Amino acid sequence: MFALKRAALLSALIVIVSGCSLPRIVVVKDPLSPEEHINLGVAYERKGEYDLAIREYKRAARGLSIAYFYLGNAYFKKGDYREAEHYYRLSIRKNPDHADSLNNLAWLYYTEGRRLAEAERLVLRAIRLNPEKKSVYLDTLRKIREKRGL
Repeated sequence: MFALKRAALLSALIVIVSGCSLPRIVVVKDPLSPEEHINLGVAYERKGEYDLAIREYKRAARGLSIAYFYLGNAYFKKGDYREAEHYYRLSIRKNPDHADSLNNLAWLYYTEGRRLAEAERLVLRAIRLNPEKKSVYLDTLRKIREKRGL
């Protein structure tokens, strides 16, 4: 009798265990390219949805260093200047000749009223690197110099 109960218990246990599935590791490939994440981030940013834009730019940063520039812009618009500075500096480190990153970091310093001498150097370098946008960068330079009293 004991053997029969034991066999029935063992059979029930086997049925229960076989009905449960073991955990599986599923690798999901991101269907969007880094460029598409940038475009989606820009769309969110235009709508003022900065947290969603930041999420997309961070995804894009896995494959595109220009995403750090976009992250700087989104954090700046969000009012988080510390994070904006971090990402502008990271963008410049990854691509030292990206004039817009230099100009936007200079603008951040102008906005905060700090590191104005460095801001001036940054924007002068941006002008040298991208003379096609000289008028935009000269506006940044003029405002920095006004704030410095020059």
